[in-house]
Amino acid sequence: MRTTVGIIGAGPAGLLLARLLHRAGTDSVVLESRDRAYVEHRQRAGILEQGTVDVLRAAGAGERMDREGLRHDGIELRFDRRRHRVDFPALTGGRSVMVYAQTEVCKDLIALQLKEGGPLLFEAEALAVEGAESDRPRVRFRHEGREDVLECDYVAGCDGFWGVARQAVPAEASRVFERSYPYAWLGILADVAPSHDELVYARHDRGFALLSMRSPSVSRLYLQVPAGTDAAQWSAERIWDELERRLETDDDWALRRGPLTQKSVTPMRSYVHEPMRHGRLLLAGDAAHIVPPTGAKGLNLAVGDVVTLARALVHAEDTGSPDLLDAYSATCLRRVWQAERFSYDMTTLLHPAPDATAFDGRLQRARLERIASSRAAETDLAEAYTGFPLG
Repeated sequence: MRTTVGIIGAGPAGLLLARLLHRAGTDSVVLESRDRAYVEHRQRAGILEQGTVDVLRAAGAGERMDREGLRHDGIELRFDRRRHRVDFPALTGGRSVMVYAQTEVCKDLIALQLKEGGPLLFEAEALAVEGAESDRPRVRFRHEGREDVLECDYVAGCDGFWGVARQAVPAEASRVFERSYPYAWLGILADVAPSHDELVYARHDRGFALLSMRSPSVSRLYLQVPAGTDAAQWSAERIWDELERRLETDDDWALRRGPLTQKSVTPMRSYVHEPMRHGRLLLAGDAAHIVPPTGAKGLNLAVGDVVTLARALVHAEDTGSPDLLDAYSATCLRRVWQAERFSYDMTTLLHPAPDATAFDGRLQRARLERIASSRAAETDLAEAYTGFPLG
């Protein structure tokens, strides 16, 4: 099998890259190790930055998003039983975010790829990337019980943190920067209307809590728990009781309760692999970087990567010039590190550490007071939350 760009992974990064390349007239083949049902139902991110929304619309993948997604013009910060709303459009010149789950983005892009794009092979497990330093890299993969080879001009590693793409970069050519956090998120999906019309980020001495949503009838909520927590240890009643404590306010706001449909624990970590390119192998999304979910940056970083990568690949095909490909890693990493910084800031702002002192707690409150009382500090948060420039 032969193509111009071999794409490993049919998450949002790989699928959007294939879509952008198709619209520019560049061939690709997408290899995905899981089946279609798994890809279309794995729960991940749910907040799309303004730039991500604009890219999906421009790629012809925004129709259902615009019909079913929920535009949000702000978030609410809670601390000391107080509420402070951050107004995104007023602080950013009109930018907002969209609540539209990653599962739905993937469904939309899969449907478009199967209808209009190049081959998309499910249950095609990439085994290795070979010859990344040559002008004819190859991806060995297993599909329908036999091994095959995909020969490419370029390989895009969009196969996540545990994929094979990054493993093809020699250790001596890599630098890794990472931080693990001593807490995790216990997340639930519940069949109940959201208790607030925008996301609520709450700092409480008992731990962080987040009130989010997937639709007008489905709530998504999170609690800070110790790293390594087993979700089975938490009953539904215990979860709702703890959410109520951490989200409490001095007014008449009330938390709506409902039946849980999903419960899981998400570890918290920051990770960056440099560079994001090795020869003709280019990494994108979680294959190159991980952020703690507090800043809602993971999916949006992947979109920024593939927009930059698609532009560079098409430029190389059209002009023969490698200039944009040569700049790919540095261009992406500027945005990646700003997102890492913001995600770290939001995480340490809102999560009491297990060994936190009274001094640490006072600092968190002072930082929140600064955001609530300073337009400059509030603008910095709003600009970062709604998205850094894509490129």
